[in-house]
Amino acid sequence: MSAISQETLKTLDIEAIRNEFPILHQEINGKPLVYFDNAATTQKPNAVIQALSDYYEGYNSNIHRGIHTLAEKATKAYEATRTSLQAFLNTKESEEIIFTKGTTESINLVAATYGRQNVKEGDEIIVSGMEHHSNIVPWQILAEEKGASIKVIPVKENGELDYDHYLTQLNSSTKIVAVNHASNSMGTINPIKDIIKAAHDVGAKVLIDGAQASAHLPIDVQDLDCDFYAISAHKFYGPTGTGALYGKRQLLEAMPPYQGGGEMIKDVSFESTTYNDIPYKFEAGTPNIADVVAFKAAIEFIENTGKVSMAKYELELLQYATEAVSSIKDIRLIGTSPNKVSVLSFVMEGVHHFDIGQMLDARGVAVRTGHHCTQPLMDRYGIEGTVRASFAVYNTINEIDQMVEGLERIVKFMK
Repeated sequence: MSAISQETLKTLDIEAIRNEFPILHQEINGKPLVYFDNAATTQKPNAVIQALSDYYEGYNSNIHRGIHTLAEKATKAYEATRTSLQAFLNTKESEEIIFTKGTTESINLVAATYGRQNVKEGDEIIVSGMEHHSNIVPWQILAEEKGASIKVIPVKENGELDYDHYLTQLNSSTKIVAVNHASNSMGTINPIKDIIKAAHDVGAKVLIDGAQASAHLPIDVQDLDCDFYAISAHKFYGPTGTGALYGKRQLLEAMPPYQGGGEMIKDVSFESTTYNDIPYKFEAGTPNIADVVAFKAAIEFIENTGKVSMAKYELELLQYATEAVSSIKDIRLIGTSPNKVSVLSFVMEGVHHFDIGQMLDARGVAVRTGHHCTQPLMDRYGIEGTVRASFAVYNTINEIDQMVEGLERIVKFMK
């Protein structure tokens, strides 16, 4: 089996990177922690933790409307994250970035505003068979309310979308296409640029769930020409409870507000209300200021480490783990596309995935087990769930070896 290339190791000091993450340096059940649940949430570097502390200790204040020093400092830090996200996603302008609680809220925002405004009876919404529930349920709610229908892009045996079938589903009734950039269950990277262009050819708008892609792939929303792109900070080394929605200016300006309250207004009387400009029209109430401020530190961690180098290293980890795990007796991989982010899902014949997860945890190895909020995908493969190991830049070959040793012991013990 191939290990990490010397070329990759020259660009990254993995030990120094690991030292930036205090949570990694502990024992679980008397064993060194091996954290392979990064697709659920990544751990946080010191810079993110410090940014949270600095905000609460030094300039905790509400933003935008205050004129005192703390309010102005907090506002500046909050808006600096919006500017960083503009560069991270390559949006035309920072006003196209809306802060939300994360990918789930971003998708719900689009469904409840653009969707309600533009989808009518008889229209069609296309999602893929590998979507997270958060990119299925909001569209089901909308379709039921409007009398629209949902079409599903099939998933091939190897975990890739059936793109040719997708092309046959598109027609003049298609109003919205909602797909993920990369699958949270299998890691499959989807051909979203082609998906977007084909949708636009029939006049449909496209929302991309970028939750799994954001830590691994370059994202250029202008090049992709997507209409909406949703991300969560906690998927790429940032805090939980915050994220962002990108939307094209002309679409955001035409959409009604998502929630009413403070900040999203220009003028209010009992007779009428004039709404604020974007992005503030969609940011009602006091936001999650501290975590948005710390979000910028996560973006800077990726930029300083080097996203291209990180992705290359993570891919080599995935390749090593794939070869090692697939060689274990009675294990079957779920999702074998050659084009993946660093997610490895598998099942073991005769052993429930929960049992595998518990037995690995006894050895200090944290993996995710279950349906991963993709029950329709599990149904497609005729399984209840999988074991999912997902890798980040702070993981190592030695940690993969520890997991593999644990899996081999499970096979011997259970068989």
